[in-house]
Amino acid sequence: MEMTFSRSSEQTVLLIREMSEVAAARRMACSLGQRLGFNETRLGQLALVVTEAATNIVKHAAPGEILLRPLQCGSQAGIEILALDDGPGMFDLSLQMEDGQSSKGSYGVGLGALKRLSQEFDIFTLPQQGSVLRMALWADGEMPSASHWDIGAICLPLAGQEACGDAWAISSGPSDLAIMVSDGLGHGADAAMASQLAVDSFEMSLNKDAYSPPEKLISTINKDLHGSRGAAIAVAQIDKESKLLEFSGVGNISAGVFNGTRRKHLISHNGIVGSNIHKLTRSELAWDCSALFIAHSDGINTRWSLGEYPGLEQCHPGIIAGILYRDFNRHCDDVCVVILRVAF
Repeated sequence: MEMTFSRSSEQTVLLIREMSEVAAARRMACSLGQRLGFNETRLGQLALVVTEAATNIVKHAAPGEILLRPLQCGSQAGIEILALDDGPGMFDLSLQMEDGQSSKGSYGVGLGALKRLSQEFDIFTLPQQGSVLRMALWADGEMPSASHWDIGAICLPLAGQEACGDAWAISSGPSDLAIMVSDGLGHGADAAMASQLAVDSFEMSLNKDAYSPPEKLISTINKDLHGSRGAAIAVAQIDKESKLLEFSGVGNISAGVFNGTRRKHLISHNGIVGSNIHKLTRSELAWDCSALFIAHSDGINTRWSLGEYPGLEQCHPGIIAGILYRDFNRHCDDVCVVILRVAF
């Protein structure tokens, strides 16, 4: 069975406070689109989407952020745009989505048009709790047909650092998926090198054998990280057909499964992968295809609850990742959060 590999890639965060920063976000998005093979029509649509989303932040909820992430599904390339703010939110989202409704002072295309210009669109907003808007535009203008999993991810370095010491990687097929999240010790270039070695080791192991138990994958990563700074590592394997999740972790990666109001934490053991592993075990959990898997590094505070955001669990995982990043970023370390569910 053919597996698709995806991994953390260069993600850009742009602070939006004033109109000059709207223009900077538009230029950054178009530059990324050109590198990914967007034609002139698609670049124009991308520019309009980013401009409108950023302008809405300036006019109603500054400061906010625009996050840009390259997407790849097989041979198809795309860009994810997340617009985050903690402003007044929207009191009547259904009205804002109607044609003819546009944000005051914006370019006038409104949310309804943004939805039509994007191949993927989702929004979460509550009065006085801000908004998170997610859009994905694909270079060929079509949603990938081979997408079996919805994945949301934010992976960014500590402010002032160029290299991110956190990383993630996923190997997925129609019925199963393996995910790894790594937090290299400390931050900066050495931490980034350790996490990159972990990603390479994870992918190499799964290229040899599409299924490998999570504790075996970590054991292999441990050998490959000898001589590096080391890392905290969590690995999960999910099989939709057998409805089973297997997990193993070392260090301070927080991971859990969420299904409605039920939350099940997955236990990691103390140690440093690449240096000092005291114990490696595998835990197993029944997997429901409506569930969410959430894993994040300690750059995200663990004191969060999806229940505080009514309806959020029904949103795209990218929206949920945006909420955790916006509201629970500790701002003292690199940050990585990866969330996934079965695509419907």
